[in-house]
Amino acid sequence: MDEKELQQGRRGFVKKTTALLSAAVLAAPNAKAISLTNPGRESGDARYIGQEGKRFGMVIDLRKCVGCQACTSACKSENRVPKEKFRTYVPEYELGSYPNVHKAFLPQLCNHCAEPSCVSVCPTGATFARKDGIVVVDNEICWGCGYCINACPYDKRYFNPITNVADKCTLCAHRVDHGLLPACVESCVGGARVFGDLNDPHSTVSKLLSSYPATVLKPASGTKPRVFYIALSGEIQGLPYSLKALDDMARKIDGMPTTREWSTKGE
Repeated sequence: MDEKELQQGRRGFVKKTTALLSAAVLAAPNAKAISLTNPGRESGDARYIGQEGKRFGMVIDLRKCVGCQACTSACKSENRVPKEKFRTYVPEYELGSYPNVHKAFLPQLCNHCAEPSCVSVCPTGATFARKDGIVVVDNEICWGCGYCINACPYDKRYFNPITNVADKCTLCAHRVDHGLLPACVESCVGGARVFGDLNDPHSTVSKLLSSYPATVLKPASGTKPRVFYIALSGEIQGLPYSLKALDDMARKIDGMPTTREWSTKGE
């Protein structure tokens, strides 16, 4: 696709989304439905406010990731993620040139950015950052306009066909608020995912970041992600997200379930 086609596609998206947004505003039953107030925060609900003084984040040590997709399955089970949709996934890439090639795994999820582009474009205030940095979506006031989905430079949001609103990883905020770890972290067999309070210098995530060089995905986006990677190859740092697995062709030939079929089994 050349630059002209790309610009036309963007203009088409803006026109369609604007039309949808206008229709939604006209259809809104009352003024409160199109305000930027959030009932949960206004009422002081801790689930919407988060934990004062903390700043949660995640460090993913790619030296320990084996691409098993245990995190993917745990997330889907914990959060009832719809079939064919993912809050987190582990794409695999082939690096190097034949015959010196090797696989690389890159676990991906919402980056819970310090400057989230999804928040600034939300017309209802449904997408917002809690005080502890966890970015969430209030599905009671989200009307599914899709602005946040298009604004995310990491392609980590999706339209939930069951709730008809935007959806994504919440770092399992419902678990974190009760002192538990996110499901993906708890299920990681290699201990590659580490979660904690970035404001606490004694937390494991803070110690990792002070001990090893770490980077983020697409740093040029300016969103300041709070998901950090250790041993991230520059070759895949800016690559688009993909659900394709290199082993799937061989699995199909052998009559075995593909990676995606295995991770969605039982839905």
